Amino acid sequence: MNTIGTSTLGSSYRAKYFSSNLQAVLRKATVAEAICNVDRSDDKYIHNPYSNRPTAAIQAVAGTYSVSAWTITDDYLAKTEEAIYGEHVFDFEQKMSHYDIMANRMDEMAYAVAYGIDYSVLNQLCEDGTGSYPTPSGGFTTAANWPVILSNLVAKVSGYSESLRGMFLVVENSDLVGVLQSQMASGFNFSDMALRNGLVSTQLGVDIYVVRDGTFVDATIGSKTVTNSGHRVFGVKGVSTYSLGTPVYEEKGVSGKTGKEIAYGTHFGFKLWAQKASLVVDITVTT
Repeated sequence: MNTIGTSTLGSSYRAKYFSSNLQAVLRKATVAEAICNVDRSDDKYIHNPYSNRPTAAIQAVAGTYSVSAWTITDDYLAKTEEAIYGEHVFDFEQKMSHYDIMANRMDEMAYAVAYGIDYSVLNQLCEDGTGSYPTPSGGFTTAANWPVILSNLVAKVSGYSESLRGMFLVVENSDLVGVLQSQMASGFNFSDMALRNGLVSTQLGVDIYVVRDGTFVDATIGSKTVTNSGHRVFGVKGVSTYSLGTPVYEEKGVSGKTGKEIAYGTHFGFKLWAQKASLVVDITVTT
């Protein structure tokens, strides 16, 4: 790991460390991993796995049937986005010879790339969901609204077989003001858990994920334009897919400067499949 100088061995080890570290960070630190299907192949295109929903006929025993057409949607996920970071490291050999300095910096870079992927995926998911729900006035920060919001959201996707995969809700950290107050006042056992442990994670069978304020935005992110400021997202897990390419790590000497440039990134893509888009709800926070 600490091999330096002109040898490519150290760079090779660092590249392997980067790749494995990003995979670990993505699994532990991102919401997208928990709520989407994840494809880690190097395929550039992933075809739509869903077709039309079949409906069985109910009739008296006759041994006859009507033939329906099996239709598919010509749709696919393409890796069109890239999360990448680069920086110039002076005294490269000296810094990279210290494992703790090197490992910490690589961790920070991996988290930066992982956050960029999560930020993009969550905004695309919110943008593409065709379900809609406006919160009562005051949104999530009003404690009395929390059970109303959550029950209305659960009702929107209940009754579909896909809901057995589990449900999710992604909120921003300032929303917790009302959520926590409501949980602390919700019955003896549940409120005791909230008071002792700061319970946020699950309620009414919905897994609750918290991201930082400003995650949902009106912006162009990569090649995608989203209008999500003041929005949050709820839905059924596993009805969308994000695809992650093989991470790339490079070390380059730069003319006229000491040290080296480090570049690190990966390609990725996201798709909320058309047949399941109604199972993802775009929440408008009414203030």
